[in-house]
Amino acid sequence: MDKCDPIGEGLAKRGHEFGSTTGRARRCGWFDAAALKRSIQINGVSGLCVTKLDVMDGMESVRIGVAYRINGVDSDILPVGADALTDCQAIYEDMPGWSESTLGVQCYEDLPKAARNYLERIAEVCGVPVIWFRPDRIAMKPLFCVIRFE
Repeated sequence: MDKCDPIGEGLAKRGHEFGSTTGRARRCGWFDAAALKRSIQINGVSGLCVTKLDVMDGMESVRIGVAYRINGVDSDILPVGADALTDCQAIYEDMPGWSESTLGVQCYEDLPKAARNYLERIAEVCGVPVIWFRPDRIAMKPLFCVIRFE
């Protein structure tokens, strides 16, 4: 659920989300779990890798797109078809942010409680485990944690 506003611009800036060739800013926004659920369904995804959690360090609140409203009816999964998409309105779940930095954190348990809650909610809404990679994007070492949806 991309945001063409100061929040989206701030996420793009903090996450260094710019095209490597053009330098053009990428469209950024809140995590869209409803769209991801459709992708998981279509592609048989068995887990998610989450990076750049540190981009949200210092945010008072964070949001997860958990559903879409189509003609007054809520759906927790992205509808199929271009016609249905034109009538969609995003439904967000607000969660507390965290003021602590996640930079340098090497263990899941050492993440701020609100950051852990955010990752656990993503796993719960999407219905698949989440693997969190450290903020320094090191994925080659076994420094990750699997958050399971139960």
